[in-house]
Amino acid sequence: MSNAAIPVDPADTGQTVTVERREGPHGEVVLRRRGPHFEIIANGCFLMDTSDGRSERLLVRAALDELGERHRPGLLIGGLGVGFSLVEAAHESRWGRITVVEREAAILDWHRTGPLSALSGEALADTRTELVEADLVEYVHEAAAAGQRFDALCLDIDNGPDWTVTDDNTGLYSPAGLAACRAALAPGGILAVWSAQPSERFEGCLRNAGFCRVRTDEIPVARGVPDVVHFAARPA
Repeated sequence: MSNAAIPVDPADTGQTVTVERREGPHGEVVLRRRGPHFEIIANGCFLMDTSDGRSERLLVRAALDELGERHRPGLLIGGLGVGFSLVEAAHESRWGRITVVEREAAILDWHRTGPLSALSGEALADTRTELVEADLVEYVHEAAAAGQRFDALCLDIDNGPDWTVTDDNTGLYSPAGLAACRAALAPGGILAVWSAQPSERFEGCLRNAGFCRVRTDEIPVARGVPDVVHFAARPA
């Protein structure tokens, strides 16, 4: 009988394993596996994992519901993350073009050819899907200046307006950033912003930026306080 040790898959033990660590222009990005699930860490800050995803899916689903019967609406997803929002959008035939803006090349690679491709591969192959490697704040300003319009902006690049991953992200939630979001929306279009906690201050900022129908929905999660999604509409 052989005495050789039998390799143990870390997924079977629940231990945390670093799959890849990269330094990029915005700092360090890490992909880790904890048991069967993957998680993304940016500059030491936990962003998201593959254990649940209901709030990331609702971010897209509720935005579509708010648009009513609009024909083949165009969607901009800010932040690819682990891919839940993109997968939700690709599963819905009512969406027209689906543009995903992600600034971290590592995250794009993990989806295109890496471990996260098992989750998002089908959505990436959808002919409506376009991946754009760009900073979301800059992209929204450029889109607005060029007269490009989307029917929905679903943004998930931070842990919320009051808890940004990097300081330069704060520009998205500033008066100028929100004005650019409003300008990048078609009349009656929907802005949806994911957050780990509610923010009355941000609701006020949305109203001051000229949005209407501002509300915050709570989404229960398996552990801890609920996630939230802030919704607002550009007046028709």
